[in-house]
Amino acid sequence: MSQQETHGFQTEVKQLLHLMIHSLYSNKEIFLRELVSNAADAADKLRYLALTDDALYEGDGELRVRVSTDKEKGTVTISDNGIGMTRDGVIEHLGTIAKSGTKDFFNNLSGEASKDSQLIGQFGVGFYSAFIVAKKVVVRTRAAGHAVNEAVLWESEGEGSFNVETVTKNTRGTEITLHLRDEETEFADEFRLRSIISKYSDHISIPVEMFEAGQEESEGEDGEKIAATEGTWKPMNKATALWTRNKSDITDEEYQEFYKHISHDYADALKWSHNRVEGKQEYTSLVYIPAKAPWDMFNRDHKHGLKLFVQRVFVMDDAEQFMPTYLRFVKGLIDSKDLPLNVSREILQDNQVTKNLRQGLTKRVLGMLEKLAENDAEKYQSFWAEFGQVLKEGPAEDFANKERIAGLLRFASTHDNSAATTVSLDAYIERMKEGQDKIYFIVADSHDAAVNSPHLELLRKKGIEVLLMSERIDEWLINHLTEFKGKKLHSVTKGDLELGSLEDEADKEAQDKVAEEAKGLVERIKAALADKVSDVKVTSRLTDTPACVVTGDGEMSTQMIKLMQAAGQPVPESKPTFEINPSHPLVERLNNEADEQLFADWSNLLLQQALLSEKGSLSDPSAFIKLTNQMLMASFK
Repeated sequence: MSQQETHGFQTEVKQLLHLMIHSLYSNKEIFLRELVSNAADAADKLRYLALTDDALYEGDGELRVRVSTDKEKGTVTISDNGIGMTRDGVIEHLGTIAKSGTKDFFNNLSGEASKDSQLIGQFGVGFYSAFIVAKKVVVRTRAAGHAVNEAVLWESEGEGSFNVETVTKNTRGTEITLHLRDEETEFADEFRLRSIISKYSDHISIPVEMFEAGQEESEGEDGEKIAATEGTWKPMNKATALWTRNKSDITDEEYQEFYKHISHDYADALKWSHNRVEGKQEYTSLVYIPAKAPWDMFNRDHKHGLKLFVQRVFVMDDAEQFMPTYLRFVKGLIDSKDLPLNVSREILQDNQVTKNLRQGLTKRVLGMLEKLAENDAEKYQSFWAEFGQVLKEGPAEDFANKERIAGLLRFASTHDNSAATTVSLDAYIERMKEGQDKIYFIVADSHDAAVNSPHLELLRKKGIEVLLMSERIDEWLINHLTEFKGKKLHSVTKGDLELGSLEDEADKEAQDKVAEEAKGLVERIKAALADKVSDVKVTSRLTDTPACVVTGDGEMSTQMIKLMQAAGQPVPESKPTFEINPSHPLVERLNNEADEQLFADWSNLLLQQALLSEKGSLSDPSAFIKLTNQMLMASFK
């Protein structure tokens, strides 16, 4: 029985096909690149599986991809003798878009053809690029190791449904025939196809062949007979693994095309490094820094890692063991001579060779970024805008390289009060005041909240630079990055400001005098606020604000509490230290208040204001509004 069935496409596929069929994409030739790339991947996968079961080769171990055309029929056929697909595999892979990012694909469409064409491979929809030029697509496939009568025929006109039928196919692998639309017959021209293969697929290690017709017997100029030749399939690409060639023989264009092949990114890479290591471990690596972040970089299920080859034999995609998580944006491959061909993910986890390779590759990527930052600040800023938040995970994950990662970080700062994150820790240290031994920073909900925080008042007055942090990950970062090049990182919202020698004797004497004179006021406020605060002190950090709250040394900061609560984690109850500025008119007015109830209300109002300024919200805002209104009414009497 043929078991013919008709299936409907997944909803998102219908939308996608509609877009492609109506020529949204201007760069139409990419269909061939995608289909050839998929065919080469199928051959790579068969080669790997055949390491443990060479019966899968079925007596034909010469893997190749073949491209042919029929001008009269207006068809282009891409065939391979790779792993092939089963009936279930065909329905799953050719009827749905497996990635969960389909909606993101549509959200990213801008309507500008050249930009939108770059999204195809990035979202795992490469096969459907066939419909850019085809009015009908027919797929015949048989999985390696399956019987000849278990092959599958899939066909669709891209109008919302597809047919699947069980057929007979003598050879394993997949054959895709595109019935070109009338206006796309240029792609039935052999010369056109050859030029596309040379442009996009030269680096693929599987031969991409086209048929070269034979010559009939003919007569030469001198009357001698020239024997007839048979037509043969000839490779159109170099068919040598690009990473095995000498760097001097590879052009930038070839490197970029190879990057697009392995990453399914249609933008050029920002930077790359091709390196061959000999000695204790022998391996070749080719790693790329992308120019743009993938849509799912922060998705927990996002697959990352390098392609792993062992002695030029493809072993696995996304071998995450060779690259730490904070460098998950790095694309590329590693070809090792020191791993067994039958390597598995479990072996990789515990293999000392793997750990050594990981260390070497990590240092190479960090070195690439350091050179980029040093030699091209503008390019590095574009990298930082895309991947900075991921790199900030590094100090917590990679203790051995903490200092190097810290040197790559960029922050906003009071140096120019700009929200642009362009300041490095090295630049901060260069601008430090004489006698300054700490790197001061503040973490807040937003840049505006950070730059306008009352905690910066004294530091601004003294001209001391403060790093302004407002990303969600920043609190996590500074909990693991406590110093840089011998300089301690110090939060201006925690404990004492610790200005050290930056505070001259006259300042200290004046501060001590104010504290002594305000002892009585401090005790009254302590009594009035009772258990709402852990302590009341005279501030050393305010000049224009009446009061602020600070976190004690060793206590959890406001931002960390928010992170814990957002993650659903229990947070221990903590009370802030309340710091007052006795020279502020409001506090002077408070000091002269004889009515103890009014004194307590004013004290509470100042505390609530300070908490609101620090946290951005209050646990009981209605009580704060009620108290504010009450105090306003009292002031009118």
